[in-house]
Amino acid sequence: MFSETEISVFLDELDEKIEILNENLLLMEKEEGNPELLQEIFRAAHTIKGSSAVMGYDRMSQLTHEMENIFDRLRQGTLDISSDLVDLLFESLDLLKSLRDEITGRGTYVDIETTVSKLREFASGQDHKACEPAAAERSTAPPAGCASNLTEAEEDVVRVAHIRGVKAYWVRVQVDPHCQMKSVRAFLVFETLQQYGEIIKSIPPAEDIEKGEYGDVFELVLLSHEDAGIIRNLLMTIAEIEAVTVNPIVLSDEQPGVSAVSELAEKTIPPDGVQKATDTAEAKGREEVLKQAKTVRVDVQKLDNLMNLVGELVIDRTRLERFVEILQRRYGTNDLVEVVDEISTHLVQLTNDLQEEIMKARMLPIAQVFNRFPRMVRDLAHKLGKEIDFIVEGKETELDRNVIEVIGDPLIHLLRNAVDHGIERPEERAAAGKAKAGTILLKAYHHENHIVIIAEDDGRGIDVNKVRRKAVERSLVDEETAARLPDAEVLNYLFLPGFSLSREITDLSGRGVGLDVVKKNIEQINGFLEMSSVLGQGTKFTVKLPLTLAIIRALMVSIMGQVYAFPLANVMETMHVSRSDVRRVRNAEVIAVRGKILPLICLSALFNGPRPQSHRLSVVVAGIGERRVGVIVDELLGEQEIVIKSLGDYLGRVPGISGATILGDGRVALIIDVRALLREAAREVTGEALYAAG
Repeated sequence: MFSETEISVFLDELDEKIEILNENLLLMEKEEGNPELLQEIFRAAHTIKGSSAVMGYDRMSQLTHEMENIFDRLRQGTLDISSDLVDLLFESLDLLKSLRDEITGRGTYVDIETTVSKLREFASGQDHKACEPAAAERSTAPPAGCASNLTEAEEDVVRVAHIRGVKAYWVRVQVDPHCQMKSVRAFLVFETLQQYGEIIKSIPPAEDIEKGEYGDVFELVLLSHEDAGIIRNLLMTIAEIEAVTVNPIVLSDEQPGVSAVSELAEKTIPPDGVQKATDTAEAKGREEVLKQAKTVRVDVQKLDNLMNLVGELVIDRTRLERFVEILQRRYGTNDLVEVVDEISTHLVQLTNDLQEEIMKARMLPIAQVFNRFPRMVRDLAHKLGKEIDFIVEGKETELDRNVIEVIGDPLIHLLRNAVDHGIERPEERAAAGKAKAGTILLKAYHHENHIVIIAEDDGRGIDVNKVRRKAVERSLVDEETAARLPDAEVLNYLFLPGFSLSREITDLSGRGVGLDVVKKNIEQINGFLEMSSVLGQGTKFTVKLPLTLAIIRALMVSIMGQVYAFPLANVMETMHVSRSDVRRVRNAEVIAVRGKILPLICLSALFNGPRPQSHRLSVVVAGIGERRVGVIVDELLGEQEIVIKSLGDYLGRVPGISGATILGDGRVALIIDVRALLREAAREVTGEALYAAG
């Protein structure tokens, strides 16, 4: 039985190789015959096959063995890449993921026989390309090796092999010193060599090698009909194999040349195109070794715990700063106060650096999410009979892993809508004077302290007047008000639960479930979603997300002696206004700011407290996107870095409050939910139309 650690390492590697297969299969369909791509795919499948066999997952090993046969034929150029073949390989990949889920206990028993039969059928089919004599036949081998480590019996075996025309090699294999599964790598080497010859000796003994009980190097004596260069190249396709040397064995009583090889195996010329692919794969392998040498896998829970500890440290840092201020006011600038101030300043710097490093450790490239989508878009496009050019940009953009976990499902909804509703069929696009293939762009980039994700298509767009009519039909707004609403506000009705323009229900859309869920999920992580569309030209969704959900900068204010925090990302400006400047519209207070009407909300009144009686009002202008609200507070206290704490299950969701933080003096400050304030302001000023848009 294998330990939990060994199974965890296996699963981590499996996920990595599945991701490589998924991404490169899509590229393979576009870049037919790319030898570098095929080599990387073959290496991934070969690694999974060997690792799963060692771990005892026979069905996984069997499935990947059949996939490997397909990749090998593609690599040799004896099989054509077709849409049907790619579909079958993706079916196999899905099955591989199901087998993984079965191992982790998240799935049920998976039957692989049908898919395995299909793969065998493809692999055993007639060659689609004429096979040319392999250039490897012209290959040469390294200088003759020394046979001094052979026993007399082993020398006799080698001598008989030479007489029969079989070559004998001394094979030296060096494994990456950071390899965590040496036994698996050794198994793959043995299995590969036994397919092309017979191993008659190993140093150290085979039992020790297969247990992983060796340093970074082991040696083998191999009898084979293959040339040395081919043997070496085969072994270099195995992951985490750092170097391979293959020397022919020439016995002292034999004439040089009996083994029919005389030059360096490193100069072997394998079949056309494969040498370049092998060299590139080796270069990539060396780069990966260097990267792995500088990295270590860390359990996610440990990162979360570190982040919580840093949060507590930030709170204590704030308390210490507060303590220094009290000392300075009470004792002035004596030596003791200066020392404490110096310690506080140094601690602030250290805490900032520590916080930044922990934040970086929690950051992951958004590629972890984006890499799922090319396959999904391809499959949906094929199902709907559409041609789509899917462009992904900014995959290297990083954000907090907690944000990454939440954003996946909303983006799936947006892309499915783009494929189903947005992009037209080829004949419809041609009739409209467009290219037959539609374009969907998924892009991510940093903007200030946020991540911006854009999902855009060049499809049919949305008929705003149709949305107006649907809103009136559903009694969401009267006809007169609907006619006056700007297009941007009308489009917001699409985010209401159950609101759909589809006439028919399919397994993809039409039930009115989608955009409301998208918006809700994005808002739960303090994100913002806006939409724009031009009829006949396309639709664009812009998602704005915070970099992290743990620590933010905030504007601190006081109301009735209680401190509240406004997330600084939602604060546009602060101002002081005279009470005489306040006007009433319907039941709401408003002021004019630079020619525009700004609705006002009194925070103390919202929380059932008294209204301020001062003639001079402090106002925080907060907003999301283009929407603004002025919030009347008693006093502006300044900016501060705060640690976000949940209100917990006992309090649950409190209207107008999104969380809490602990201040330097130990008091609790509540964090204002700006989105709730915008909804309240819209409801008071214009009624249900804008309230629904919130």
